[in-house]
Amino acid sequence: MTYRIHTIPCRTDNFAFLIEKDGGGVALVDAPEAAPIVRALSDLGRSLDVILLTHHHGDHVEGVAALRAAGAEVWGAAADAHRLPALDRALQPGDTTLFGDRLEVIDVPGHTVGHIAYHLPAAEAAFTGDSLMALGCGRLFEGTPEQMWNSLCRLRALPPATMIHSGHEYTAANARFALTVDPDNAALRDRAAEVDRRRAAGAWTVPEALSVEIATNPFLRADDPALKRAMGMEQAADVEVFAAIRAAKDRF
Repeated sequence: MTYRIHTIPCRTDNFAFLIEKDGGGVALVDAPEAAPIVRALSDLGRSLDVILLTHHHGDHVEGVAALRAAGAEVWGAAADAHRLPALDRALQPGDTTLFGDRLEVIDVPGHTVGHIAYHLPAAEAAFTGDSLMALGCGRLFEGTPEQMWNSLCRLRALPPATMIHSGHEYTAANARFALTVDPDNAALRDRAAEVDRRRAAGAWTVPEALSVEIATNPFLRADDPALKRAMGMEQAADVEVFAAIRAAKDRF
């Protein structure tokens, strides 16, 4: 394979992701803390070239200073440059390159207004931070339901085989909530059981294929007639259904 992606557990429940290109460089998506990332790089015998930041929250950037000191560049959203660590490259939504391959920078406001995600087609991978999460989506700390729904629709349009690398191990709790709003979804019930098995065995549930998220994640399915019926919102606008799901999760 051209790329290998390594999931690095950090802090209590965060993930960072090392993207290693055969014969090329090494990038990191988010830096919750430096020590586990430094250990992973040492185990690989590699050095870090680029840090890709999804958003400004401390549990995604607190390791940046130590990793930058070893020579890594820092890339992040131009719109959020005023509250991110100092950027070597300020990114706009659209296409750029990483190690010679296309890297799509996707604007995904909602959790924060400056949040971005990264899609690396050559690796069939997307890195979504706290926007699209496994069986969930990020809390709306800054953005509106309409912004987050539009963001999730952008991500949902990626190729179904894309592996979604999200920022936290929240899947078991997200599954318990999802079953309260979508109890008749057989695929969701099967996934929830599999999540429980994996967590009981000490395994992570991230990443997951976008096709699985589309079938089971209620936040991606606010326009699905079956979910609208389950919520008693058949005539509601898609964004109203999304807002109701998000509000219910906030109270869960």
